[in-house]
Amino acid sequence: MRTFVPPFVLLVLCAFAARVGEATVKSEFIFERAPFAQCHASTIAETPGGLVAAWFGGTKEGHQDVGIWLSRQVDGSWTAPVEAANGVQSAQLRHPCWNPVLYQTPGGPLLLFFKVGPSPSKWWGEWMSSRDAGKTWSKPERLPEGGIGPVKNKPVLLPSGALLCGASTEHEGWRVHFESTADGGKMWHRTAPINDGKGVGAIQPSILLHGGAKLQALGRSRQGKIWSAWSEDAGKTWGPMELLNLPNPNSGTDALTLRDGTHLLVYNHTATGRSPLNVSRSKDGRAWTRVLTLESERGEFSYPAIIQSGDGMVHITYTWKRQRIRHVTVNPARLKPLQP
Repeated sequence: MRTFVPPFVLLVLCAFAARVGEATVKSEFIFERAPFAQCHASTIAETPGGLVAAWFGGTKEGHQDVGIWLSRQVDGSWTAPVEAANGVQSAQLRHPCWNPVLYQTPGGPLLLFFKVGPSPSKWWGEWMSSRDAGKTWSKPERLPEGGIGPVKNKPVLLPSGALLCGASTEHEGWRVHFESTADGGKMWHRTAPINDGKGVGAIQPSILLHGGAKLQALGRSRQGKIWSAWSEDAGKTWGPMELLNLPNPNSGTDALTLRDGTHLLVYNHTATGRSPLNVSRSKDGRAWTRVLTLESERGEFSYPAIIQSGDGMVHITYTWKRQRIRHVTVNPARLKPLQP
């Protein structure tokens, strides 16, 4: 017996399929309920014990009760969120936390970087480590010499063994710089800002690998476009900042170089607002083609993070209406250009 499916149901199913695309393997919320009212700025890493995600959560962004919350994927399900770090300075003073960044060192500990302070213009960087895939953590340490660490997006491991972090500051205009360590965090090197914050106001870089010592950084700007800059010496020096032909509504982005050498960018493909949320692909870092729409309804869908796991799948997390964190698993082999 054939089952009758009403036309309106077919339309809904077709619209959903067109939105997530056949490349989407799974889409889920990391949590349904949480002990905080709002959340934002997620990050994700793959550890030997499975995926780990973190974000900041509290009453609202910038409120003193905002801490860093974390969940681990165990046997295919996410654990209940737990607070991994907060901004308590004393019995009388607590600052909000901001922008966590997870990074799994090869063969070593899982690192968690985050910011503490009353505002982005006054915050500082702290970090902690875990040797059991995020179950327990060392005490937070403040990065030296006013270090920020990776300000929003994951660092990259260079062929030299140095860990390169994309950073930025907001107290003298929006300016990008880079911080690196070659000895596991004992000593840090910080570059000068690569822009003056006037011609292009830029923050929150992601780093793409183009072979050898050639790197590309790109991210959020105040100029309505995604910014880009290139380095030919593994991030020691950088060329001029330019604007790509991709819209940016002054909202966070993230990008990734896949193991096949192509690149993915997650961003809001719009001049205003924080919807839709899209994925674009590029072979050279200059020409980009949209290949996936993660969200298209009204609301805020923002601040993505993206990694590629050992099985080749791509994992994306992002803010869902400031209420939850969504995790999407994508098969990059199935990504195809979207119809205009």
